[in-house]
Amino acid sequence: MQLVGEQLIEAPSQRVWEALNDPEILAASLPGHQHLEKQADDRFIATVDIKVGPIGARMKGSVTLTDLNPPNSYTLVLEGNGGIAGSMKGNAKVRLDDVDGGTRIFYDVDALVEGRMAQLGGPIIDATAKHFTSKFFTSFGEIVSGKKAVEPVPAKVAAPAAVGAPAPAGGFPIAWILAMVIAAGCGFLFGHSPGVTDTAWAGLAMGMLLIVVAFTAFEYGRRLAAPVVMLDSALLRRLIEGEQKGEQK
Repeated sequence: MQLVGEQLIEAPSQRVWEALNDPEILAASLPGHQHLEKQADDRFIATVDIKVGPIGARMKGSVTLTDLNPPNSYTLVLEGNGGIAGSMKGNAKVRLDDVDGGTRIFYDVDALVEGRMAQLGGPIIDATAKHFTSKFFTSFGEIVSGKKAVEPVPAKVAAPAAVGAPAPAGGFPIAWILAMVIAAGCGFLFGHSPGVTDTAWAGLAMGMLLIVVAFTAFEYGRRLAAPVVMLDSALLRRLIEGEQKGEQK
């Protein structure tokens, strides 16, 4: 993934530089922010919720600052892992120039995306990166220029589920209720069939045992199953057309 762009921030370069190193401002500007911590003057760790096409994931990663030249430029070394959804690593070169009306930020990102997210293809990944960057700089610029106050970020936000991922635990699916009724009925008939003595309780017990075995097998398979990504041609076409329209503008 390669992403090159620029953004005008209505504030002096020194103020912009300080904001780019302020965890509170960065946290308020990051889309999907869950956690951000400054471990050292040149290192941050963060957790964000992202969505690439139909895949949603919680990405945990680190950002290390190198080639520091305050308040003019630096290079960011990026690493992130979203579990089964995929991972990302790369670097971003950032430069600040004083211009009329504020500071212009130039950025050049070169990153490698792996895993299921990479299977979606370059156009979707690039479109998502542009959208994410645009939202970040819009919020960042409003905060730095004083148009928007830093708002506290909720402590807990549910992570988006990947398409095709198992439904969260909780509730009792109607399908299992029907299966229990059917199994109990079959067990009842088995208990009354020729050659089986005593009452239908033996059959009912066997029916319930089948349910327990089936449920255990289902849960085991559900927990091991990997998300299945479904991407239809219409969605892909809309994403590509949206990216092309944005470039034309």
